[in-house]
Amino acid sequence: MSEANRDDENAHLLGDEAMHQPGQALKLGFVAGVIQRERMPGFERMLWRACRGNVFVRQAQIEAALEDPVSGDQVYKSVFIIFFQGEQLKTRVKKICEGFRATLYPCPETPPERREMKMGVMTRIEDLNTVLAQTQDHRHRVLVAAAKNIRTWFVKVRKIKAIYHTLNWFNLDVTQKCLIAECWVPAADTETIQLALRRGSERSGSSVSPVLNSIQTREAPPTYNRTNKFTQGFQDLVDAYGVASYREMNPAPYTIITFPFLFGVMFGDFGHGIIMALMAGWMVWKEKPLAAKKIDNEIASIFFGGRYIILLMGLFSIYTGFIYNDIFSKSVNVLGSSWRNCFRVEEIEHSDSETLLLPPENATCYYGVPYGFGFDPVWQVASNRVTYQNAFKMKISVLLGVAQMLFGVILSVYNYRYFRKFSDIVTMFLPQVLFLLCLFGWLCMLCLLKWIMYSAPFNPTTPEEIRYGTHCAPSLLLIFINMFLLKDMNADSKGSGLGEEYCDGYLFDGQKGFQYFLLLIGVLCIPWMLIAKPALIFWQRRNAARSQLPATNGDVAAPTAGGGGGGGHSDDEEFSEICIHQAIHTVEYVLGSVSHTASYLRLWALSLAHSQLSEVLWTMVLVRGLSLTQEYWGGILLYIIFAAWAALTVSILIVMEGLSAFLHTLRLHWVEFQSKFYSGEGYLFIPFSFEILLKEADSED
Repeated sequence: MSEANRDDENAHLLGDEAMHQPGQALKLGFVAGVIQRERMPGFERMLWRACRGNVFVRQAQIEAALEDPVSGDQVYKSVFIIFFQGEQLKTRVKKICEGFRATLYPCPETPPERREMKMGVMTRIEDLNTVLAQTQDHRHRVLVAAAKNIRTWFVKVRKIKAIYHTLNWFNLDVTQKCLIAECWVPAADTETIQLALRRGSERSGSSVSPVLNSIQTREAPPTYNRTNKFTQGFQDLVDAYGVASYREMNPAPYTIITFPFLFGVMFGDFGHGIIMALMAGWMVWKEKPLAAKKIDNEIASIFFGGRYIILLMGLFSIYTGFIYNDIFSKSVNVLGSSWRNCFRVEEIEHSDSETLLLPPENATCYYGVPYGFGFDPVWQVASNRVTYQNAFKMKISVLLGVAQMLFGVILSVYNYRYFRKFSDIVTMFLPQVLFLLCLFGWLCMLCLLKWIMYSAPFNPTTPEEIRYGTHCAPSLLLIFINMFLLKDMNADSKGSGLGEEYCDGYLFDGQKGFQYFLLLIGVLCIPWMLIAKPALIFWQRRNAARSQLPATNGDVAAPTAGGGGGGGHSDDEEFSEICIHQAIHTVEYVLGSVSHTASYLRLWALSLAHSQLSEVLWTMVLVRGLSLTQEYWGGILLYIIFAAWAALTVSILIVMEGLSAFLHTLRLHWVEFQSKFYSGEGYLFIPFSFEILLKEADSED
């Protein structure tokens, strides 16, 4: 190749402005930097086109992700170096690097300078690492020191915020240069609040002494019930139905006893009650450690919040289980059975079952003295055990239900007295209590009389023993139904067997006429409830209109608006609305007395279901499982069978049955009991309390 052609080729490679001349040394410039990895292909393409191929590019990928100083995101980059010749290409390359947001770094041209620069960079990196390590160590020490006080700081900040938030509700009196606030204060805490205000004024060095005055208002005050950790759960159950109006009768103190007792009636089992009581007792024992953990699970926190309720429910279940003589569907002979076996072993082994139905002549199987407490354990093997227990539990359910409803009606008197509705005692309370006593109270009396008057003699001889024996025991259901149908019991009283001529279907002489008298009073109570109160209001308004005085509804004005098991009526309410309201209330009470009494039969139904389910679980799992084998590996099988029985007992009989009994007990209190006197139309008094504020803040965190 000639010299001219070689020069033309060099001119083409290096550009028109950098022609190689003979005798001159070739000198290349270069730039280095980093660029995002995804921009590298376009960057190389732009360099080739803009520089017409007169640049030489080398690039290498950086494996580690780098942090973007602007966005803070992790990005991957590539390092590059670009060789060129001439100042025009240098300017063009730098502009392209700036357009692609590449970061250029200075790099010396000679190797010694590059080595020196590298050593300087390494030194600076080591210095920066040292500074970073010392900074991190200092930050760690500061954070550790702050962590010791962070809880205290949070508490102080939240208290200060709560104080200033409350101060924002104050009114500023510019003339007196003082703050004025209106708030609700418990009457029992008035002296304590005055002392606290005086102490705060003295500590702040204020020259103005605080003044606490009671003002009159027509606004209904909030309801404040003082509770502790034991009564709080029961009060929450009542407040879930509705907060009591101010000074309205609070059902919570009575619920503390009636709620776990009615639960025990449905859940009566000595063994299951012990397990429930032990679980609740453990939560009570570990109360402070568990409360400090701040349980996040909602179900666990509900169980922990109701630990005292569960404890009482377990204790009452033990009590009723001892009455039922029911321990995991089995009975124990603690006090000695009142029955004995009347047959000899030879008679049992050599006789058919039909010949053993009656005891031997002149022999008795019953000692004549009842079992000391609860059910006799002999009922566990009796063929009529379920029939006997059903009759007993059904009558007990009616007795408990009518007693609780009657108690609820009596509590309404206290509401009438406080709210100055004295006329409602005559127009509402008296007909309600007479209606309940004359009908369903009489049914309870029949149950008690039948238990007291009738017995089961083996050989009745006298007419008195025959009449009050098993042959003439009347059906209480028939007596109660025929009482409403005005039907004589003589047609249904004739039985079969010995002494049927002595049976008349009644418990005592004169019962028929006495029942008609009670029925008449109960029927007359219905128009009494329906008409008396509207008629009294109409008469009062007419007299007030004649005398041109404002009507007062017959009573002194109530201190506050509130409930009272029927409610009152304002003076501006239309008389037609009063009549409609009273008619609805009368129908609701009359029909509710029937339905509520029947609703208490759930005590019997759930108790029967629990005992039968417990017996089925015992028979189907333990008894059948243990009878499978008697080999040496029966011990392992016993372990597995008992574990299955224990798991089913806890999950089904205690958890599921316990929850079912709890909900039914809650319904009995909300509907059947509280509806007799409780309206629950008030609102809660929430005092300013740092403890409440901090608990709410912790729950939000």
